[in-house]
Amino acid sequence: MSSNHKTKAALSQETANPRQQAAKAFKEADSAYRTIFDLSSDGMLVGRFSGRLNGNKFMDANEKICEMLGYTKEEFLNLSIPDLHPKESLSYIIQKAEKIINNEISVAQNIPMLRKDGSFLFTDISGRTIKLNGKKHLVVIVKDITERTKSEKLLKESEEKYHLLADHMKDYIWLMDLNLKVTYVSPSAEKVMGYTQAEIKQLPIDKFLATTSFKAAMDFFSEEMPRALAAPPDYVLNRTLELEFCCKDGQTIWGEVSFSFIRDRNGKPISILAESRNISKRKEIEYELRASEENFRQSLDHSPLGVRISTIEGETIYANSAILDIYGYGSVEELKKTSVKERYTPQSYAEFQKRKQKRLKGEFGPFEYEISIVRKDGEIRHLHVFRKEIFWNGEKQSQVIYQDITTRKKTEEKLNELLKTLRQSVKTTIQVLSLATEVRDPYTAGHQKRVAHLARTIAKEKGLSRDVIDGIRMAGVIHDIGKLSIPSEILAKPTQLTQLEFSLIKEHSRAGYEMLKDVESPWPLAEILYQHHERMNGTGYPRNLKGNEILIEARVLAVADVVEAMASHRPYRPGFGIEAALEEIEKNKGILYDETVVHACLRLFREKGYQLP
Repeated sequence: MSSNHKTKAALSQETANPRQQAAKAFKEADSAYRTIFDLSSDGMLVGRFSGRLNGNKFMDANEKICEMLGYTKEEFLNLSIPDLHPKESLSYIIQKAEKIINNEISVAQNIPMLRKDGSFLFTDISGRTIKLNGKKHLVVIVKDITERTKSEKLLKESEEKYHLLADHMKDYIWLMDLNLKVTYVSPSAEKVMGYTQAEIKQLPIDKFLATTSFKAAMDFFSEEMPRALAAPPDYVLNRTLELEFCCKDGQTIWGEVSFSFIRDRNGKPISILAESRNISKRKEIEYELRASEENFRQSLDHSPLGVRISTIEGETIYANSAILDIYGYGSVEELKKTSVKERYTPQSYAEFQKRKQKRLKGEFGPFEYEISIVRKDGEIRHLHVFRKEIFWNGEKQSQVIYQDITTRKKTEEKLNELLKTLRQSVKTTIQVLSLATEVRDPYTAGHQKRVAHLARTIAKEKGLSRDVIDGIRMAGVIHDIGKLSIPSEILAKPTQLTQLEFSLIKEHSRAGYEMLKDVESPWPLAEILYQHHERMNGTGYPRNLKGNEILIEARVLAVADVVEAMASHRPYRPGFGIEAALEEIEKNKGILYDETVVHACLRLFREKGYQLP
């Protein structure tokens, strides 16, 4: 009996253990499920659905989904599907949920959900139906993809902008693999070359590049490709080429192309990006400029004037054949080897040093000047120089043009000698005429000398040139030479002259002009004598000239003549004195007499103490 009892107890114990073990296992599984459920990085929901999905409440929700949507767990379990989604999307979302329940799909993507505060987030929802206690339940996992959706949206917008930019930009974009096979060209390249993208992809690179440009491109890639493949990921290809492209219609266009490598995440080059812009117009202009420059150089080479291009320091960059002839050298190299100091006279070299110092300080100096040079054979020649700034081979330099004026200088020296001789001859003639006047009428000769001295002094006070002053003095000495044609008894008459006698006296201006008009002179002596009795308002004689019609020399002589005549004695009257003479010219300044000449005369007498000799 006892053994049977033990056997039943043992059997009962054995039967109880699996039940306890199953309960224990279920409890452990439930604990593990709860841990996974609550600690999941994605939102999780459990719901039992029967009939329509709209009214079903959720049975469970983990902490993550409550956090994602901003609800407490108690609030969440009172919600249904319509509470979690925007109304306009609800019909679509319920359809997706029913497909998940029916195991037709496992994931519904980009599903919008509403937070408690009314804001949106986007999710991927996956679910699976399970049976608990014979009833169908749905386990849902909600993954927040809001940031990913934003990134994808931005990426899509960026790609759209990129394509829009690539499709409408005037520059040309093309991609090549590392075997130099074209994989993409922008529509702008298709348009200008006349090929479709498909045609370009089929063409080898040598078919749409001119021969010389193809060789330049191959040389470029053979140099850069090994370097790029061996270089670190931060290696930047920064070179441009000017390539001539062949269009489908047979024409060619020039492009300025820059290349760079597109790399993978590890920095390894995977393709080549080429950016090109049409520079055909620029090339055409460059060609025209080169042709123009060539013509310019040829014109310089054959110019009769010496032309030299030099640096700011004076170093010769270019010299034409005329400049070599001027200096007597056989080549530019020989000219360069000879120092500037040797090529210039001492005075011209000193002036060159001053001009150079100014240029080094940024002051360009005179644009026109004269120099004296020493030829290779030692001969001294004189040059007129024109200097200006130009751009030569893209840099600012000086263009210096030389005109050989040696012959002109020699001619000028001869002319100066002749003029000197002529002046001396005129002076001698004047002295002879003055002596002739003095012999015939000592009074008239003294008057002329005093007028000449005063007129010359007025001219100096007024600041006239040396040459004009000399002419005034010469004219003053003989200004009454015409009186040689008047009878002596009239000139020396001690009583008042009759009207007829005075009219004869007035003719001395014309007579003096007739005597001197054919005499070669560096000064207008005959005309000065002719005008020295003219007045500013036109009331003078013999031609009634006025204002600037009267030579300045004659205007000066007129004032001096009046002052001396009034201040001095005449055979027919005593002198009026210097003050009366000065009052006369002061009263009539600007009317009869030149105002500036009168002011100069008054300063001499009243401020500087001048006295008639």
